[in-house]
Amino acid sequence: MLAEFIGTFALVFIGAGSVAVLGRFIPADISIIGVALAHGLVLAIVVTALGHISGAHFNPAITLGLWVTGKIDAARAGVYWLTQLVAAVAAAGLLYGLLPKILWGPSELGTPSISPQLKSVGFNAGRGLLVEAVLTFFLVLTVFATAIDERGAWKQVAGLAIGLVLTFDILMGGLLTGAAMNPARWFGPALVTGSWNDWWVWVFGPLAGGVIAAVIYQAAFLRPPAVDDEELELTEEVDVVDVEQGPEPTTEA
Repeated sequence: MLAEFIGTFALVFIGAGSVAVLGRFIPADISIIGVALAHGLVLAIVVTALGHISGAHFNPAITLGLWVTGKIDAARAGVYWLTQLVAAVAAAGLLYGLLPKILWGPSELGTPSISPQLKSVGFNAGRGLLVEAVLTFFLVLTVFATAIDERGAWKQVAGLAIGLVLTFDILMGGLLTGAAMNPARWFGPALVTGSWNDWWVWVFGPLAGGVIAAVIYQAAFLRPPAVDDEELELTEEVDVVDVEQGPEPTTEA
């Protein structure tokens, strides 16, 4: 619980803080690079530092994917979800107390949102939900491929891979939905500032994307290879013959 709290706290504090600070002084099309790097780097570090303790979920969508595929039991999943949400609120609360409102006000403390300008040209909340689902799909798929699948990439580099996914996801979707990919990342700032607009985008989008990625990876890549019955029978026959024949005789010169 402590590891999950620290990791989620760091992600929200650094991530939401970067949105609030950079967005106040730098144009959005430039600040998104810093925001993407801030999220990606902090996630890479905390996954590497704490992954061996808690599994480094730091995201209810990842926890849900692991629970659906039987990698974590329901009781532990519930504890993780509660810890992640509490940590997100604590991080947002600290930002609220540290930063003057002139910094965090325009971004609502880094709360993910869909701007009125985007909605005016047809990018509505439904499209935003789909974007969040697709981005989270890539994130959870990478988690399974690097941190869950023992045949995948070396686990010691899982943090780097997962952090880089968060980075390129934000570079693509940050200006559209905020690219939270994490209900806790949205929930903390939203609760502290009371920003609930289109709340379901950042709840159901990441959860759906995470479950789809987890189920696909489990079904397609983690299933044990099927053994052909004829091949098995042939192998058994060869073993029997070898036993009956015994070792080959040897001759001395």
